Amino acid sequence: MASLSIRIDLAPDNRVGPGKIQLLEMIAEHGSISAAGRALGMSYRRAWMLVEAMNKGFGQPVVEAQIGGKAGGGARLSTFGADLVAHYRAIERAAEKAALPFLSRLVPEAQQG
Repeated sequence: MASLSIRIDLAPDNRVGPGKIQLLEMIAEHGSISAAGRALGMSYRRAWMLVEAMNKGFGQPVVEAQIGGKAGGGARLSTFGADLVAHYRAIERAAEKAALPFLSRLVPEAQQG
């Protein structure tokens, strides 16, 4: 079955798509930018640069540092970052629902069954 991939261009230097959203979801799951990067096969530097680009593009943090404790610091999504993920996933679901009748017509019958 065909699938839809959504990229939202908010400004010339501010876009969000499946890769950045997945990174944010992994940060929420793992509590760390480096662990999220590893889970996605991405270097810490690349993950950090993507987070910084989102923070700058939105003019507010999508990820916040968590201070220390026994295991050291980490990272978590800001309230805005969690909302960004939720809104993106809602847009994605709505777009997939709207596109489904058209997508099914693009896939040859041999590939559907």
